[in-house]
Amino acid sequence: MNRQKALVLALILGALAAFFWLDLGRFLTLEYLRGSLDSFQAIYSEHRFLTLAVFFITYVAVTGLSLPGAAIMTLAAGAFFGLVVGTLLVSFASSLGATIAFLVSRLLLRDSVQRRFGERLKPINEGVRKDGGFYLFTLRLVPAFPFFVINLVMGLTPIRTWTFYWVSQVGMLAGTLVYVNAGTQLAVIESPGDLLSPGLIGAFVLLGLFPWIARSIMGRVQALRVYRGWQKPKRFDANIAVIGAGSAGLVTAYIGAAVKAKVVLVERDRMGGDCLNTGCVPSKTLIKSARVQKTIAGAGKYGITTAAGQVDFAAVMRRVQTVISKIEPHDSVERYTDLGVDCRQGQATIVSPWEIDVTHAGQTQRITAKNIVIASGGEPAVPPIPGLADMDYLTSDSLWSLQTLPQRLLVLGGGPIGCELAQSFARLGSEVTLVEMAPRLLLKEDEDASAAVTAGLSADNVQVLTGFKAVGFRREGGQQWVTVEGTVEGEGNTREIAFDQVLVALGRRARTQGMGLETLGIELSETGTVAVDEYLRTRYPNIYACGDVAGPYQFTHVAAHQAWYVAVNALFGRLKKFKVDYSVIPWCTFTTPEVARVGLSEAEATQQGVAFEVTRYGIDDLDRAIADGTDEGFVKVLTRRGTDRILGVTIVGEHAGDLIAEYVLAMRHGLGLNKILGTIHIYPTLAEANKFAAGEWKKAHAPQGLLRWVERFHSWGR
Repeated sequence: MNRQKALVLALILGALAAFFWLDLGRFLTLEYLRGSLDSFQAIYSEHRFLTLAVFFITYVAVTGLSLPGAAIMTLAAGAFFGLVVGTLLVSFASSLGATIAFLVSRLLLRDSVQRRFGERLKPINEGVRKDGGFYLFTLRLVPAFPFFVINLVMGLTPIRTWTFYWVSQVGMLAGTLVYVNAGTQLAVIESPGDLLSPGLIGAFVLLGLFPWIARSIMGRVQALRVYRGWQKPKRFDANIAVIGAGSAGLVTAYIGAAVKAKVVLVERDRMGGDCLNTGCVPSKTLIKSARVQKTIAGAGKYGITTAAGQVDFAAVMRRVQTVISKIEPHDSVERYTDLGVDCRQGQATIVSPWEIDVTHAGQTQRITAKNIVIASGGEPAVPPIPGLADMDYLTSDSLWSLQTLPQRLLVLGGGPIGCELAQSFARLGSEVTLVEMAPRLLLKEDEDASAAVTAGLSADNVQVLTGFKAVGFRREGGQQWVTVEGTVEGEGNTREIAFDQVLVALGRRARTQGMGLETLGIELSETGTVAVDEYLRTRYPNIYACGDVAGPYQFTHVAAHQAWYVAVNALFGRLKKFKVDYSVIPWCTFTTPEVARVGLSEAEATQQGVAFEVTRYGIDDLDRAIADGTDEGFVKVLTRRGTDRILGVTIVGEHAGDLIAEYVLAMRHGLGLNKILGTIHIYPTLAEANKFAAGEWKKAHAPQGLLRWVERFHSWGR
């Protein structure tokens, strides 16, 4: 505790001790007030300003220290000074005292509370940042909530001090008037409780509800203002019209049909979207073929000396299409039609808040829907690097038409897509150079995970150039070249790299063009995604967005997660709306080794000021990994300091994406490492790594003092 906190705490404890030791509370009773009324009024008539000043300071001290007696003093203000002067005096004194209590709570308690419970308090903090004044005003209107508790609790939140002061001044005015006015009739009051009759409390509750009612009305008015100029259809063809049949759109349509809503699903290209056709499914199929080739090439370490692998790249790519064809029925028009979804093919354009035009083969159909869901996905981001457009470049979308393995492949981008594809092509026989402008690969992961992937790529002969940026492409003598600039210790800052094919893997951007968003004035965020609120609504309450087009995560499983909220809010939002929950979001990069993460990384926890501990278990110690020849990597768990509560997990190693599911479940349901340690895991499996990591935490937190006594007990027993 710093000197300032210690001094404030000492002053408060001293004042409280004096209050109770000297029994000053006897002066803050109704009986004392009645018995002293005449003498106080005499003093007030002789020393008017001094009496006002002493009363004001005393009131501030009582409320600032959260002492009992503020209600009696408010009655006294009415009895001594009358309604007008008493109300002014109490209004400012109570607000100032409340602010002092608020600041004391903030100084002494907020940092420690936020460090300990920051993750749980995050939704509350966000709500207070956005609407803190509104919530405080409502609480101040209802005297059933103890004002001193409000002061202390609000001090723990991020509400601004000035906002707290002026909202308190306004919000407490009604209650102040009631008490001060009652004080002018002191003779008929038997106890302070007489003031809070059920009828009066009910009136205050209604008064407290008024801001919420007014807010609801204002929300309705604002919605009507948004819709001004648009003609709402009298009847609708569908309850929901979904634009895009990728993961987000398909799940939205599935849920809508499951609850018997009328759903229209519009897809301009292929059902299944990017994930099925150009993303997750084909890339993981390619990765599998590349891993098989790697296993064959390394068969000697398993005692297999006659293995030989010859890559038929065209056959590899045919297998990719075969896998897509096998999974395709899950996302097909036939399946969704059987579920009750009206599937349409064509380009969808939103022409009003309730209407979309679907254009296909020169024909346009208009569909009216009570709700519209934008789930148009994303597309590869291609920067305007000079000369790149002349290179016939590849992206994660166009890659799958390749039939010939590039001899020299240049990969731009060291994120998950770039790393996965660079390693796969290197294993299949390409000479791969990966260029990343950041100082390391997988910048969102911790440095140890990034280093493990870099080592894995280097072991597969990928030339990794971090800290370099492609600045220009050119053709020269039938050869393709890229110029990269950067700063690498011991070498120049410019390089020329020859290549046969270039793969642009510099991230993805939301697909927002050509759907009429500009016509309706639907805003985009700073990152180019459709701007949505916590319910995934756009500026029009009946138009939603989910998946890659909405962000903030670009994962298939997050798109499906968002789709649930969109479907439920769109269909049942008049009864109950749900804020989308991003508290436990896992992901995985499918390189060798795999990198899976959920929750906070070390860098994020440090940046957020979270008090945490790191527990690490090396997979090189795991029996099954040793037997499989995959004994590399680690399990790293971040826990709240002093507890087993899991803040985040990073797993690097074989099947990390599968292993992390146990931690995802634990975090989602508030289970700590002790619960994982107490769970039986099959031997020998890779999943034992999770239990052993929990065991490492337990060993680090063993009660050493108790164990010394146990040792003595056993010694005595011998």
